[in-house]
Amino acid sequence: MNETTPRTVPATTAPDTSGTLDEALERLHSSGPERDGWLSNHAPMAVEALVRRGQASGVHRWLDHYRAKLEDMPDRFAEVTPVNWQEALGDPRRIADWAAYFERETADRPWRDVLAEWWPRLLPGIAGGSTHPVIRVGHGVRTLLTSEENGPRVKELAHALGYWAARHQPLPPLTSLAPAPSAGDALAAVARVPDQSGGIRARLAQLTSFPQWPGLPVAGADEARDRLEELVRAATHRYAEYGHGAPVMLVHAATAPNAVLRTLPALPRELWAPSVGAAWAASAAVTAAYSPAGPVALPAGYAASLSADEVFARAAAHGDDHTIKFTDTALDVGDATALAAALRSVELNPPAL
Repeated sequence: MNETTPRTVPATTAPDTSGTLDEALERLHSSGPERDGWLSNHAPMAVEALVRRGQASGVHRWLDHYRAKLEDMPDRFAEVTPVNWQEALGDPRRIADWAAYFERETADRPWRDVLAEWWPRLLPGIAGGSTHPVIRVGHGVRTLLTSEENGPRVKELAHALGYWAARHQPLPPLTSLAPAPSAGDALAAVARVPDQSGGIRARLAQLTSFPQWPGLPVAGADEARDRLEELVRAATHRYAEYGHGAPVMLVHAATAPNAVLRTLPALPRELWAPSVGAAWAASAAVTAAYSPAGPVALPAGYAASLSADEVFARAAAHGDDHTIKFTDTALDVGDATALAAALRSVELNPPAL
């Protein structure tokens, strides 16, 4: 689809005064971040999006349906400390140890200080856990930036950071190809991995090179924000015509860089520019791993009659966690092509309710 004029009517983002989000997070914090050994627990991210977009009344019903996918937090393995954290980084056996570590850290220091210290340590492993850990961090930070700080919300950030640390996974060494003039051009130039039959770790292991984007080094914090907005918009738009290739996995090409974008306001400005490269790597990696050979064009005027609130209401009624989170990102982008992409995710992914 072609670029379209951005819409100016956002979906509902009224503050939650019901306590629903805190109740949901408290229900979830005895659960681990994964199930079946590696599948991510999407509930904390999905309930945050539902509450933020005016669908708080359905959160507990949604959680009741999702409950079968939850597992208890795994047993502790070996304590993570300021001395041994480097050897524990990327060790999924220590998921519970990392959660406990960040609970202690955020109890003793302001959460922004903890985030600023760990952000540059964690960014190189942004692809770990299929990018779900950074996405969870983005949802947690958005809550803390836009509403009252309290125990459940700070604990959610601690668990998100712990998940990222436990699943930290750098990409293989990559060669930079010719610069691309825009994020959309860069995503279009990403080569598919040769063997797309395996899981994400097998696919990421095949990566060898990406187009260079942005073409020039990011000059400062404001430019970093602009480039991230461009990347999120391009990846969201691309889903409209390419999402059919892997409807679940390809949402992360947009939601992962959007998590980075959401986190920027909580970080020192000197960390904004280095964040762009990591966000691009995550988006490009998912694109390479799961994009189909060609697009499927949508009909003219697809979703044109729907408002942002109506599109998100459809995603909420559909109930699929990835669809909810992708639609939440599409509403951040806010234009007609983004809303069409969100509606496409509703059609492509199997309903959960």
